Amino acid sequence: MLQVSSTARLLICGQAPDLRVHDSGIPFNDPSGDRLRDWLGIDRNIFYDQSRVAIAPMGFCFPGYDARKADLPPRRECRKTWHNRLFVLMPQVELILLVGFYARDYHFDRLAISPRHKSMTETVKAWRGYLGASPRLFPLPHPSWRNSGWLKRNPWFEAEALPQLRLLTTQLLNAGASGG
Repeated sequence: MLQVSSTARLLICGQAPDLRVHDSGIPFNDPSGDRLRDWLGIDRNIFYDQSRVAIAPMGFCFPGYDARKADLPPRRECRKTWHNRLFVLMPQVELILLVGFYARDYHFDRLAISPRHKSMTETVKAWRGYLGASPRLFPLPHPSWRNSGWLKRNPWFEAEALPQLRLLTTQLLNAGASGG
């Protein structure tokens, strides 16, 4: 579940694929991906153009289920074995979308970002403060249908954060398409 290149300026870092995505071999090939593409304001063709959009989840394969049939956390060996090497090879990335707290924690550690909020909600609320990092960071809740309640309880996300995310995405992808 990896889509990377030396030209993509937008990097999406999620958790790990669910079983359906794992079986398809296509990252975010599910309703969560539909919602994420809507958040970004881009279609499937642009989203899956690896020269423009990189996708590097914290776990590269489906990690399995726990006793309650919920997805397990991403497998640690992906991060330990590959992530540090992978991100060194992509210095052209200008914006990293941090989907969930596993991605947030890894990239905050890697880039020495502080302070760190305890909850993902507080981290997402502070999205403006991470745009000054290099590369810029944009924390997001997981786009899963399971977070529909979170979206209803946090209308500021759709009203304030998503328009800025769409603007940043459009600017970045258009600048990359024009070669500059």
